[in-house]
Parts: sequence; C-alpha cells; structure tokens
Amino acid sequence: MPRFFSSRAFLLPLLLGLGLTACQSLSPPDKPPVAFRHDLTEVRAKGCQGEHCPMVNLDTLFFPDRPVLNRLIDAHLRAMTLYNLDDPLPASLLSYQEDFLAKAQPGWSTWLQAQIRDWHGQVLVIELSSYLFQGGAHGIPGRAFINYQLEENRALSLQDMLKPGKEGAFWRLVEVQHKEWVRKNHAEDLIGFMQQWPFRATPNIALLRDRILLKYDVGEIAPYSSGHPELSLTYAQLQDVLRDKYLNKPKSALPWF
Repeated sequence: MPRFFSSRAFLLPLLLGLGLTACQSLSPPDKPPVAFRHDLTEVRAKGCQGEHCPMVNLDTLFFPDRPVLNRLIDAHLRAMTLYNLDDPLPASLLSYQEDFLAKAQPGWSTWLQAQIRDWHGQVLVIELSSYLFQGGAHGIPGRAFINYQLEENRALSLQDMLKPGKEGAFWRLVEVQHKEWVRKNHAEDLIGFMQQWPFRATPNIALLRDRILLKYDVGEIAPYSSGHPELSLTYAQLQDVLRDKYLNKPKSALPWF
C-alpha cells in the first residue's frame, strides 16, 4: 500500500477510485543527476487516539544544492493547502500544520506530497499531489507539476517549451486528444458530455521523457468521479510546435516508475 495514505484505510477505496494514490516508492535503475532526500512527517492532533484523529501527512523532497527548486516545491504545496479560494496562504507548511490541527474536527485530514515523476537530460519533473478533507461527501484533491531545468536552475513554462507563436497550435493538438478521450470514456452521450464538460486548457503539464502529459484537476473537464483526467501528446505529434532541444530525448535513460 502506498505510504501516502497508510493511516486512513476508511478513505482508501474513494482515493483509489479517483486515482489519488501517491507515487510508489521507487528504486530506479537510473537516478537523477542531482542530490535529494525524502522528508516524511505525519502529525496527529495532540492527545488524539483512533482512526478518525485529525492529521497532516507531508511527504516531500529536499534538494541540498537547489534552493530555488526547494522554494518552488514549498510554494506549490502551500498553495495546495487552500480549501477555499479566499483562504490566506500559509506562511509555511509548519504553520499550516499547526493551524489545521488546532481547528480540525474528527476525521479531518490533509495529505501533501512532492515526488520525482521523471527526468531526462537536464529536465527534472516533479509531481505535486494533495488531498484535503474537512468533512462532507468527499475531499478536495489537487495536482501540479514542476518542469525544472537543472542546467539553468529554473522552472520551465509552457512558452519555454514551445516554439515562438505555437501556443495556439499546441492547444489545438490537445483539444483533439480531449475529443478522443471523451469518445473513449463517454461514448454513450458524446454530445451531451461535451456540452456539459467542454475542453479547456490546464496549467498541469509534464515534460516527460516519452511524451507530454496533461493532467486535469478533478471536476474541471469531467465529473468528480472521473478523478484526474489525463491527456498525452507524443513527441512525433509535437514536431512542429515544441522547441527542438526538447524533442531530442536521450535514449540511454530508462523510465523508473
């Protein structure tokens, strides 16, 4: 069982159905060209015993030689703690943990995670995950990616990846994949589904070694029960829109997830 949800067995079926399990513990044959460590903490409300104790689970990464990347990960995870759009951004994850547990009711839980999803050449892809539960029928899950250029010590934007003037062409390619996804998963009411859940862009883009992956937030282009829909574009499909240096993938690096 993934350790990310180890202490909430009663929510596991729901989380599995939504595709919310964390990345598996990894023992890759090839490791990223950068030092890092996992930092895992799980804190429950003081003095609480039992299955429904409020708790905060934080499973993140620390890169000793990459302070810029550490700040990016911290900023993304703090942004993913917002249960409502008008909630104030916590000053730190520690202050969020303390505030959450101080006001939490039985059963409330937060999971926040950063994991290395992939790497190739000088690009390191971090996937960030969250699940916030404060009662009700279900919690709020979240996903995000950081595509980090190690050599330049900065995160890549979509504009960095694309040739000049090709953003519109990129999203047209994605829209085609969206239509195929709807045909595959909701063929029984294709027109009705497209009207209720029209295509839209997403900021959650991962520059993987074999494709570009787009992951949508829950309830964005499909019902909550669909989890996080994923769309993919191969590098062959992106020949005319992606910058050349991101099309030439090293053949020596093997996937490790």
